[in-house]
Amino acid sequence: MPAQGIYIYGIVPNFYGTTQFQSFENSGVYAITFQNISAIVSDRDSTHLNYSDRESLGYLLVQHQETVEELMDKGFKMILPLRLGTIVRTKDEVIKILSRGHDLMIDTLKKIEYLTEIDLAVTWADFPGILREISVHPDIIALKEDMLKTGDIIKKVDQVKMGLLVEEKLDKKSKKIELEILASLSSLGIDIKMHEVMNGEMIINAAFLISRTKKEKFEQAIDQLDKKYNSTLNFKLVGPLPCYSFYTLEVKELNPEQVKQASKELGVKEKTNENEIKKAYLEKAKIFHPDNGKDNDDIENFNMIQNAYHTLLDYSAAARQSSKEDLISLAKEEVNENLILVKIKE
Repeated sequence: MPAQGIYIYGIVPNFYGTTQFQSFENSGVYAITFQNISAIVSDRDSTHLNYSDRESLGYLLVQHQETVEELMDKGFKMILPLRLGTIVRTKDEVIKILSRGHDLMIDTLKKIEYLTEIDLAVTWADFPGILREISVHPDIIALKEDMLKTGDIIKKVDQVKMGLLVEEKLDKKSKKIELEILASLSSLGIDIKMHEVMNGEMIINAAFLISRTKKEKFEQAIDQLDKKYNSTLNFKLVGPLPCYSFYTLEVKELNPEQVKQASKELGVKEKTNENEIKKAYLEKAKIFHPDNGKDNDDIENFNMIQNAYHTLLDYSAAARQSSKEDLISLAKEEVNENLILVKIKE
């Protein structure tokens, strides 16, 4: 029998009306409530979540985003999305996540109350034409002439050199356009996240965090840029969206054995705090830092204590979400109670 799980799309505040919450229930999506927030979820066969299969992952991404954006269309303007693929076993586990992350969720919901995300992709309208233009650049012509001095056929190694030079000229041309566009739009955005461009044809792949009241001005600015570049560029806007690129929640499940091992490697006491963890890490780092020598064992030890440090910082954050106290316990019973960390995805 397939393992059933509960898939979490995002978190919303409970001040929305009952009618709004009822509007999506027939679609298989429903709310699990804790105090003044709710997780928007659906039941899902967890055995079919294959993160290594690109097609399955692509389907999940589309379904996840469509569901979240449909919620926005139904009036849930304040929605804090969870990381793609967040699935738990039971309703109690959803409640635990809401309980542990409650303060962070409330604070973040307040931050995004009047904000939205607009994604912008800019590409060359005539990419082959841009390449032809670059091919007659004096540097390209000079290199080609120099290569032909040894014969009528350009060798494979020379073709690589030519390709690298063309790529360099294209990058320089694209970067100039990118900086001009970002300078034009920067005053309208609160923050910008640059994403990786897909290929040489794409100039910009970015997310803009803006006030909802500036959406129309942002679109007008894009229209003006289109006129400025005389339709030599294609501008594609997607949004308004939830603040995926800036405020996506991540639920991290810690490993109790790794927490135990990390405490041994740093030599911290059973009752400790973040300052003591940091102090223990710095003392060990001085001993094993790669700059002190090139011994492979030291490098391995340095990497080990770095991992231990980050493991204990995560555990400390998880424990404080539970107790709100600075002092944390590394006793086995306490560790087993503090293995869920809710944070903003980096």
